[in-house]
Amino acid sequence: MTGTAPSRQHRDDTSVVSVLERIRDCATGQETRLREVVEALGAASFIPNLMLPALAVISPLSGIPLFSSTCGIWIALVSAQMLLHRDHIWLPGFLMRRSIPSQRLRKTAEMLKAPAAWIDRLVRRRLSFLLHPPLLWIAQLTCLLAGLSMPFLELLPFASSTLGTVVFFLSLAMLARDGLILLIGLAILAAAPAAVVWLAQ
Repeated sequence: MTGTAPSRQHRDDTSVVSVLERIRDCATGQETRLREVVEALGAASFIPNLMLPALAVISPLSGIPLFSSTCGIWIALVSAQMLLHRDHIWLPGFLMRRSIPSQRLRKTAEMLKAPAAWIDRLVRRRLSFLLHPPLLWIAQLTCLLAGLSMPFLELLPFASSTLGTVVFFLSLAMLARDGLILLIGLAILAAAPAAVVWLAQ
């Protein structure tokens, strides 16, 4: 029994599906506050707390007014604290009090589980040297700058979702120690300006 616990914990720590399941399980009542989401992911779980707002920006939840800005601030603060090597995540009160309709949150988590399971099967540890400093700091700084940009791009169609996709790939790379996924995320970032202009036409 104790022999299986570590492997199960390892899977939980490197699975996109497990992140979504934790969010689904914490979405009770009429509204779910961001504080409850952070507690469900763990105040010391920086990468899941980076991945989740990125997923949310890509999902239909991004249609909620100012939601992309909230996620951008969340991403920026978590990224900054990763760069500073903090032990626990700190988020300001106005952010922690922000709430989302629980039913919508559960529905989104369930909708994303199928593509998340497919992604989980693809990622694996490879080119892991790309996930060590100083290259790791480049990924974290990229997430920070992407998050800071989102509030300013709220009204530009698809811009926040494109940056959310970049942050998702970079956080997934850090979660799974997959350097190939990191390179894909950076490639999306390089192509992002052209893609946003094309989609906005």
